Amino acid sequence: MRVLAVETSTLAGGAALLDGDLVVGEYVLDVSATHSERLMGAVDRLLTDVGWTVRDLEGLAVSVGPGSFTGLRLGLSTVKGLALALAIPIAAVPTLDAMAALLPFAALPVCPVLDARKREVYASLYRWDGTGMRREWDYLAIAPGDLSGRLDEPVIVLGDGAEQIDSPYAQRIRPPRRGPSPACVGALGHARLAIGDTVAAADLVPIYLRPSEAELKRRGAAVR
Repeated sequence: MRVLAVETSTLAGGAALLDGDLVVGEYVLDVSATHSERLMGAVDRLLTDVGWTVRDLEGLAVSVGPGSFTGLRLGLSTVKGLALALAIPIAAVPTLDAMAALLPFAALPVCPVLDARKREVYASLYRWDGTGMRREWDYLAIAPGDLSGRLDEPVIVLGDGAEQIDSPYAQRIRPPRRGPSPACVGALGHARLAIGDTVAAADLVPIYLRPSEAELKRRGAAVR
């Protein structure tokens, strides 16, 4: 199955193309330019370089958060539009799952950490179980100090919020990665597509964990 994967939950996002289990192309750019300025250009470039057209795509995978509200909305709307135009299925991939998938076979547990702003981070904990990275915690929006206090054994921390974790148990990877690889989103998405674990475009929603700024403003206006 030929799959396009999209990752826009952090600044270090991009896209990837997979042909079955093979990653045939990946675009990642960690700069301040918004995904609206570069996402479709990245997809077009990948398709051109690989020699495919959008009509060759058979499935879509997208990172659904938690992460940047604006980035997630853009990524999901792009994938929804492609799914409806091409009549192909979508696999929704949690962002933290894709980050943990960067470190298969890790001997230590893995804790992806993303900066959630407002003095919080998004995080969860994963452990290799012999076949995949098994999630042991819920997806959390948590203060960095509280997350540091939950670590009670050596743990690999990664992501753009990793430096906020002040714990003797935290072990950081070098060089650091700000977010998940689009190829990992694609690999997890391809596995879901293969077993029919898909989401209709109309039902595709992000994992936010907390209200957006716009929602908080609406609630404040309603109270007044």
